[in-house]
Amino acid sequence: MTRITVMVDGVSYVDDVEARTLLVYYLREKLGKIGTVVGCDTSNCGACTVHLNGRSVKSCSIFAIQADGSEITTIEGLARDGQLHPMQQAFHDNHALQCGFCTPGMIMQAIDLLGDDPDPDEQRVREGLEGNLCRCTGYQNIVRAVLDAAQKMKPAASAPDEMSTRQPSAVAGGGN
Repeated sequence: MTRITVMVDGVSYVDDVEARTLLVYYLREKLGKIGTVVGCDTSNCGACTVHLNGRSVKSCSIFAIQADGSEITTIEGLARDGQLHPMQQAFHDNHALQCGFCTPGMIMQAIDLLGDDPDPDEQRVREGLEGNLCRCTGYQNIVRAVLDAAQKMKPAASAPDEMSTRQPSAVAGGGN
């Protein structure tokens, strides 16, 4: 067993984990972060995407011990004070899900995409989501949701508040 210390959704955890434990299973089974979905266990689908130190990663491709000393944001850590993150709200508003299985990973990847490119066009959104698979929607509403969130997350799109004064890197880290 190896002792790790991680900050997950703003809470510090110190746990002993087996060296072979994947981050996705640590998050789900040890911490109860079941919004991080196990899709394929091969890093092909992206359903397990989380933010590790502000960047999206597929948590089924990383051992928990590799995250030692890191800050992790899961889908559960995005909402603040009862308000959905703008990307979560855009997915809701644009009906960007059907079964919802891929949605947490799509949202986490989309937030990271906007951190790199705050004003993407449709093609850039499609390219930015390539590693995340949806088996239900055909992607059109997902792309529409990301474009909608990009517009709403621009500083001029909202009143001066915490969300509008953040730098893109802070947004990419899940709004922390």
